[in-house]
Amino acid sequence: MAFLDNSGDIILDAVLTDTGRARLARGDGSFQISKFALADDEINYRLYDKNSASGSAYYDLTILQTPILEAFTNNTSTMKNLLLSITRTNLLYLPVIKINSNGFPTDSGRVAAGSVLNTLGSFYIGVDATTKESFATVTGFIDGYALDGNPIRIDQGLDTSEISPIFSIDADLKETQYIVEIDNRLGKIFSAANQQASLSFIDDDNVATYYVTSTDFIFDLGNPDPTVLQTYHTVQGPRGTSLLFKIQASLELNSSEYLFNTLGATTTILAADDAKYIDSVVRVRGATTGYTIDIPIRFIKKV
Repeated sequence: MAFLDNSGDIILDAVLTDTGRARLARGDGSFQISKFALADDEINYRLYDKNSASGSAYYDLTILQTPILEAFTNNTSTMKNLLLSITRTNLLYLPVIKINSNGFPTDSGRVAAGSVLNTLGSFYIGVDATTKESFATVTGFIDGYALDGNPIRIDQGLDTSEISPIFSIDADLKETQYIVEIDNRLGKIFSAANQQASLSFIDDDNVATYYVTSTDFIFDLGNPDPTVLQTYHTVQGPRGTSLLFKIQASLELNSSEYLFNTLGATTTILAADDAKYIDSVVRVRGATTGYTIDIPIRFIKKV
């Protein structure tokens, strides 16, 4: 939904998503709105100008005049930046979620290392055994066939050097569950131990949503081990939890080139080896804070 400024009056323009309309269409009286979320995707807070020569009344004028999108129903294109309500007024920093591909020493006793991003800033997901044999040594390669190797790892916490990482993050800022979304035509979500995540639902755009709460996926970072160098961490300050997951390529990508020919293209990954590819993203959202990160992935298949 959206608020539209129309001749000085604030108008609420609210529409149901495709999923909401489908449930309403049941006509059995079961449809009931029990939860809703707000977002500020259109707003750029860097436009706040406390040095405006016109005075304090104009500090936020540019922000207030920012055009707001009309409400639309496509859930894949809206509400990436959810609003968060916190009653405390003493917070200087809010937690973020970041990809951690730094790795950890094998004797550190910490959470397993994450896969390393490739030069494109994404991960390669190999869809079959032949692709794995050809590209397993390429930076950023993840085995989406047999699920061998390191998972994708994201860390959550306060990314600031102003607060020492020896402190624990506050409980109401700590993520204990995550929402993971992926194109269901392309892949499925598994834990670092190769256990398939429980699917919550698939929407009309073939986006599969997983509500991840299991300790097979989520690990408490807690206070850092002092023997582990700071360079192995991606969050500078107090840390919350880490989410580890793998992506298994769909059966259609594994056994057919149809989706690659329809949605993708061909590229050269190694000097003498070409691969068909499809670019996509995995969206991870913290259920507590609403912080969202899109992780670029490229499904590849040896030509």
